[in-house]
Amino acid sequence: TQAAADTGVLLGPDWAERNYPWVSSTCGHTTNQGGSTAEHLIDRTWRAAFEVTGADGLPSTASAGNVLRPHTTLSLALRLPPTTDANAAIAAVTRALTSDVPYGAKVEVDTDTADGWAAPPLSSQLAESLESASMAAYGQSHRSMGEGGTIPFMAMLATRFPNAQFAVAGVLGPGSNAHGPNEFLHLGYAERLTVAVAHILNNHSAANC
Repeated sequence: TQAAADTGVLLGPDWAERNYPWVSSTCGHTTNQGGSTAEHLIDRTWRAAFEVTGADGLPSTASAGNVLRPHTTLSLALRLPPTTDANAAIAAVTRALTSDVPYGAKVEVDTDTADGWAAPPLSSQLAESLESASMAAYGQSHRSMGEGGTIPFMAMLATRFPNAQFAVAGVLGPGSNAHGPNEFLHLGYAERLTVAVAHILNNHSAANC
């Protein structure tokens, strides 16, 4: 929570309002679920999140009628806190969905799970390397920011290399757009990140030669 509070101060109190589109009308506008920027950061990294990502069997509004559907299929995504056992969580969700089903309806659940990953404390060597790399590339001290995701790659790496330290970075900074139409990167940001990563690798090589 302290790391989220520190990062929240840097991002500013209106971070969510500035970075996400909100629907406005004469009656007002949509808002986020409330709380400080630090709370938003904790929501997207440490708290569970549930979403209906797809549905089959629902007719379009143009062809829908007052009839019973033979079946409905929903695609559900449940993001878990990174220290939660995914198998235990999906077993609990499956029990909830298949127990005491109304009107004797038949519910079938097909699941795919993956554990999350929480970064261990930085070693002094990596912390110093991140600081010098950030100053060299950006002229500012480095900061860490968690991210909720559905790609279990880091958990796999941590299992394979349990004693390794990781510096996870990406190019999806301000001015970039990913996973959608007109996908693009901010070239200046990507260049600076490349400098930072090269700096970290050079520091690691010098310290371990």
